Amino acid sequence: QGQLVESGGGLVQAGGSLRLSCAASGRTFSTYTMGWFRQAPGKEREFVAAIKWSTSTTSYADSVKGRFTISRDDAKNTVYLQMNSLKPEDTAVYYCAAREGRIVTANYRYDDWGQGTQVTVSS
Repeated sequence: QGQLVESGGGLVQAGGSLRLSCAASGRTFSTYTMGWFRQAPGKEREFVAAIKWSTSTTSYADSVKGRFTISRDDAKNTVYLQMNSLKPEDTAVYYCAAREGRIVTANYRYDDWGQGTQVTVSS
């Protein structure tokens, strides 16, 4: 089973930026899709972005398109989520996830999960 460790969360004012990192280990992730999800209090865990490790194909939720960018670093086995123009509604716990195969947006189709990192955007 793969291990995923997120970092980079914090408190930021609206309009600010944060970069989340997800360090991956325990598997060969070259055939995997890496995803970012988020969960706000009282809400379901929702898809944010994903990247196919082998091709760098990406997918984004409509709510973050143009503001967030997902990328990966092969040498560090790390996936990043650059978040710009943050809004209060982006406040949530952000989770990194992995699944073998193509990009999908359903959280139940991901096998490995990190512990989450809190992002709070103040207005």
